[in-house]
Amino acid sequence: MKTSDLISQLVVTVLLIFGIYQFYFWCQRNPLGRAREFRTPFDDAIPYRPGWVWIYSCLYYPVIVYINFVMVSPAHFLHVAMSYVILLAAQMAFFTAVPVVTPVAWRAYNQRRDVSERFLAFVQSFDDRSNSFPSMHVSVATLTALHLLPQLGPWTWTFPVLIAVSCLFTKQHYLIDLPAGAALGWAVFEAYRLLF
Repeated sequence: MKTSDLISQLVVTVLLIFGIYQFYFWCQRNPLGRAREFRTPFDDAIPYRPGWVWIYSCLYYPVIVYINFVMVSPAHFLHVAMSYVILLAAQMAFFTAVPVVTPVAWRAYNQRRDVSERFLAFVQSFDDRSNSFPSMHVSVATLTALHLLPQLGPWTWTFPVLIAVSCLFTKQHYLIDLPAGAALGWAVFEAYRLLF
């Protein structure tokens, strides 16, 4: 692939990431019903480990951007980008039709005691308690891993597993959000294979 194509794709990828978040925030403001909680004793038993915010935020985006380096053509990039758009549409349907929020008490764990907690507070200042189910982080990580699997092999599964663990330890998600997110990412990948 030409360098100019790669640079164009990287720019489009960054614009898509920032653009997608506008839809994510729209869903936070426009649920179709009353938000619910999926809290269980299993969720409460998972410890709060704010240091995982670095995986939650700082591993997430670079791996998504990395996918550009395994594209074989601009058409391939366009098809992969469309799979993320399809995933966004599915996520928006869930977030507006089945609004789920994490407990207020989970946000109170963060006392801004160190740099990890301050960074987590910064993340949470944008990322409201809503849009919890299914986990968008896990669905995107799963879709990304499936796209990278032919090039990176089984090691690619490390990415969604680390993201899933970070979702729990930062108290950003319920346990049930994770398999739901993984299933949605897989379903969208299968749709992508059928369409493209």
